[in-house]
Amino acid sequence: MLDMRRRQFITLLGGAAAWPLAARAQQAALPVVGFLHPASPDAFPERVRGLRQGLKETGFIEGENVGIEYRWAENQIDRLQALAAELVRRRVAVIATTATGARAAKAATTAIPTTYAARHRRRGDRVM
Repeated sequence: MLDMRRRQFITLLGGAAAWPLAARAQQAALPVVGFLHPASPDAFPERVRGLRQGLKETGFIEGENVGIEYRWAENQIDRLQALAAELVRRRVAVIATTATGARAAKAATTAIPTTYAARHRRRGDRVM
């Protein structure tokens, strides 16, 4: 009888320990913004600040209610297509990029929206 109660207690204890893990797994994952840039992060820190500020102005704060996946081509434009494909595989909600990056993103997917800041665009570029 004591042995049976001990087993029940251990089973109950083991189940209780798993509850926090199950609860976390059931919480909705944060939406993720993909950030694709042809240069290196050291060359354009204001772009990252601008992205974070723009998200904040619309109620999204990195790490709290949105995630950001950064991909930098390190001035190797031929890497943009592969980096865009990584973001597609990551299933980001949107890809924020430059005009050059937008072409690579559009080649990688038509299902994920791609956007870039109109005030930084060159003449003739379209806002996606």
